[in-house]
Amino acid sequence: MKFSFTMKRTLFFFILCFMLKLHVIAEVRLPHIFSDNMVFQQNQSIRIWGWADKKESVEIRFLDQVKKVKADKDGSWQVELSPVLYGGPYELNVKGKDNAICLKNILVGEVWLCSGQSNMEWVVGNVRDAQIEIGNADYPLIRSFNVSKDMSMKPKDDLNGVWTVCSPQTVSDYSAVAYFFARKLYQELNVPIGIINSSWGGTDIESWTSAAMFEQLPASFRARYKGVDAENYDQFAREIEQRKAAYEKALTQDPGDVERWYADNYDDSSWKYVSVPGLWKNELIAVDGTVWSRFEVDLPDSAEGKEATLYLGPIDDNDVTYVNGVKVGSTEGHTVERCYNIPAQLLKAGKNSVTVKIIDTGGDGGLYGKADDVCLEIEAKRYSLAGEWRYKTGVTKNEFNYMDISPNMYYATLFNSMICPITPFRIKGTIWYQGENNAANAYNYRSMFPALINDWRAQWGYEFPFYWVQLANFMAKDEEPQESQWAELREAQTMTLVLPKTGQAVITDIGQADDIHPRNKQDVGLRLALNALNKDYGKKNLVCVGPTYKSMRVDGHKIIISYDHIGSGLVVKNKYGYIEGFAIAGSTGEYHWAKAYLDGSCVIVYSDEVTDPVHVRYAWSNNPDVNLYNREGLPAVPFRTDSRRGITQYD
Repeated sequence: MKFSFTMKRTLFFFILCFMLKLHVIAEVRLPHIFSDNMVFQQNQSIRIWGWADKKESVEIRFLDQVKKVKADKDGSWQVELSPVLYGGPYELNVKGKDNAICLKNILVGEVWLCSGQSNMEWVVGNVRDAQIEIGNADYPLIRSFNVSKDMSMKPKDDLNGVWTVCSPQTVSDYSAVAYFFARKLYQELNVPIGIINSSWGGTDIESWTSAAMFEQLPASFRARYKGVDAENYDQFAREIEQRKAAYEKALTQDPGDVERWYADNYDDSSWKYVSVPGLWKNELIAVDGTVWSRFEVDLPDSAEGKEATLYLGPIDDNDVTYVNGVKVGSTEGHTVERCYNIPAQLLKAGKNSVTVKIIDTGGDGGLYGKADDVCLEIEAKRYSLAGEWRYKTGVTKNEFNYMDISPNMYYATLFNSMICPITPFRIKGTIWYQGENNAANAYNYRSMFPALINDWRAQWGYEFPFYWVQLANFMAKDEEPQESQWAELREAQTMTLVLPKTGQAVITDIGQADDIHPRNKQDVGLRLALNALNKDYGKKNLVCVGPTYKSMRVDGHKIIISYDHIGSGLVVKNKYGYIEGFAIAGSTGEYHWAKAYLDGSCVIVYSDEVTDPVHVRYAWSNNPDVNLYNREGLPAVPFRTDSRRGITQYD
């Protein structure tokens, strides 16, 4: 058989590409967690691994240690080096048959994994006093590895990222919580600190848990994923794109727009009610898409034809707003305060309609600011719009069985891609800031959170310290005591302290009502660091826990509360000595705001409305008032003494 010139050329290029492929495969390589500027954990064996050609010999040199290993039939290899005391900079040399790798400026010190959702992801460049913090960030012995965002239905063996040296030029993109944690450790220990930031905003804890561990939990935990075909993900993804296209097309023909649900004379009498302000509850919790809400406000004759300002507070996520059938504004962004000008001649005496089309792109939804800030202002007089609004759904993702392809669509998606690849890498411990996304299912967090901690420790093969941030205060203040998803999530976090080598940073005093991302990340990192310094580094003089409920006893119409972890004493940050945040219930079970004061190391709680006190709660709300601390400046831990079924316990 004779070959034409074209066939010969094709064969040549085929052989060349095959040889180049073999050459690439034959080159020894390391995971991305190994790079210049990296930090190894001191006082633990140093595990180094990578890939080469099958059966290829690989030589590893670090300080005075030399190890040789042969890759297995799949091309994988791994060695263990003896522990090293903190120090550096050093070099790591890895040599294969056809290439050699030299990593420089390596330190040995303390390495912490930092993970969670957006409040862990939140960067130094966005914190309070950011420019000052950036300018002062000259800490060359602090290094950070930012794991690139990725999701996978199956465990991966590598991830993307690079180690950088902390400086004013690099720190802006560091996780703020991780950086302030690392800075405090460095200041106290004077050893190199490495932080591995593996976080992703708006993610559920289920995404961070391995499939093997998650599948050991009750079957009910997996019910939310029944529509996802994990085994045929590619086909599933294509179907999702088709559903997405159908959903987006439907949005262009939203029945609220077509039928003019915003019209002043529209009959909304058949619509259901939703409380404003507040994030959606009950059946609206699971709704993503458009929800139309209407409210009628009565205005006096003096308001007719006047210019006005409409305040709606923040709306999750986007909105289009109408007054008396006329569009007055639209805004994108779930943290943006809505403020719309109402032109003259639009308002009238008597009933006026306010209609808000809310476009919820995922997660929570609704008008969620302060009640006092949801109003219509006319000539310095405010007319409240807080209360029961009518609502009706327009176009929802549920109608199309559509969900965004995101880490939350299936369990273990982030563990597989952003945690699993580094489980062979030695770390000192983990800090964690997550929970906001699981607040609606806080009761299940009692199981999920300990499961994740135990899972990660099992994956690494040892029981490392695990410290977390309790949810901050957020959303509107409660006018009266009521149930709270966020309080129940905080309770689940506190309950997890039964696990060994754990601790939490309480931050119910530094949150922001109108922003789920508190800008004060300095105190968050500091309080986490106090846990590590006290429990892991022998700094017993540093108090790391705020006043924690110990016991209660009833004395007449009062409840006397005793505390653990009072440090050098209890203090109240109020010039009159009044303690805020307590509620008390009698035999009826109805809670009332309580008065409270210090009596030595105890707190006395009572209410004129409760003569037979039975139970007490502290800081039990989304955004509690708190002013009880120990003298070391750490706030008291929220608690309740009752065991009432929570609003997030659905079974």
